[in-house]
Amino acid sequence: MNVLRRAALRLVCAALVAPLAATALAQDNAVTGPVPAAVTQAHTAFVSNAGADAGLFPSPFSGDPSRSYSTFYQKLKASGAFQLADSPTQADLVLEISLAAPNGSLSQNKVYGVADPLPMFRLTVYDRPSRTILWTETQSVQMANRQKTHDKNFDDAIAALVSRFLLVAGRTPPPAAH
Repeated sequence: MNVLRRAALRLVCAALVAPLAATALAQDNAVTGPVPAAVTQAHTAFVSNAGADAGLFPSPFSGDPSRSYSTFYQKLKASGAFQLADSPTQADLVLEISLAAPNGSLSQNKVYGVADPLPMFRLTVYDRPSRTILWTETQSVQMANRQKTHDKNFDDAIAALVSRFLLVAGRTPPPAAH
């Protein structure tokens, strides 16, 4: 009987450990595509305002639809990672920032294409000379009950978007504010 228990215990342990080992192996062997050289070698950027969907300002977010652009521009400028150009013709990259309010279900299962109902920033990075999309990042703004918290979540989402873009571009993002 003791032998059967040990064999059963070994079988249970193997069943529990195997998926973890497979996941770790898959992560170690994950292939990531290269970041386009135009992104990592760029020195100048032009920030373009692609606007915001209706119904987001002045509630749930304070300000107006240009707040996304202004906040993104200021955080990118403060990072010092790029020289910000006054015109797209003076830039290596064009960074297009927008804020969308997608419709959709609250379901966490996206298998069937259910849209995320949270407001979402989209940063599209273009190669200015060729007008080719080089990279896109999105960042959802977390829900809140109070205006002040909505605004904090808005600012946090922009900060996260800037930090991720700087990492992709091979720049060091600014330290997180406490």
